Amino acid sequence: METAVDVKVQQEVAIRRRKREIWMERIFLALAWVSILITMSILLAILGKLFADGLTRISWQFITSFPSRRPEEAGIFSAWVGTIYVMFLTALIALPLGIGAAVYLEEFSRRNWFTRLIELNISNLAGIPAIIYGLLGLQVFVRWFKMGESVLAGACTLAIMSLPVIIVASREALRAVPNSIREAALALGATKWQTVRDHILPLAIPGILTGTILALSRAIGEAAPLVTIGALTFIAFLPKSPFDPFTVLPIQAYNWVSRPQPEFHRNAAAALIILLVLLLLMNSAAIYLRNRYQQRWRI
Repeated sequence: METAVDVKVQQEVAIRRRKREIWMERIFLALAWVSILITMSILLAILGKLFADGLTRISWQFITSFPSRRPEEAGIFSAWVGTIYVMFLTALIALPLGIGAAVYLEEFSRRNWFTRLIELNISNLAGIPAIIYGLLGLQVFVRWFKMGESVLAGACTLAIMSLPVIIVASREALRAVPNSIREAALALGATKWQTVRDHILPLAIPGILTGTILALSRAIGEAAPLVTIGALTFIAFLPKSPFDPFTVLPIQAYNWVSRPQPEFHRNAAAALIILLVLLLLMNSAAIYLRNRYQQRWRI
């Protein structure tokens, strides 16, 4: 039998252990807050420098003018139009393929070694550097499919780069739908496709749009794969078809930053501000659609 002294000793040991855990928790929270403050400070410093250099250069003339060898006359008209064009085609290609692959793997495919191998490769592809996708796009789309240095080649390259993120996020969204909904639909006589189309996909759309935001947000700021496939750094015309040459805002900003004149550096900062605005508009539209679907299915 335990004596009163043994019980008191155990209580003191438990109290000391609890105090030690509380101090460790406080230290961890302090380190977490320090990490957040350092990260936010660096981000704010970068954004502050960017806006300080670029805001004075933004004007209607800058937005509606083509690039020029004279920094005071240079603009980003072809760059931001090319960015919107490429991202539109990227979404048009990546979304149906990514969502379709996710639906097949999650709802229709059999669980065997082949599907497990596909799932492993998709997860690995999500971590491959963007330059590798650029080399793949150069060989497959530019050379094999004879697309040349065109908008379509750039969109296809960014689409295959976005596919792993879209597929993984879409599968997680489909997996989050309760099985009871599938079982209820099948019990009432619905086919597998009707169950997926009318019940599973509508409930999974908010999660799918979240993955789409992440994938397209990465793609809109990428310059390396587009430089690799031969996107132009100086273009004084707008692409009239998907097979025309193009440029985008990251490449235009890279071209200006590589020049020695400070005026071009200010142009690059202004171009990046416009790129941030386009990114925020795109993300806002996706978030609005996601929230709208969430509210609809709550009702």
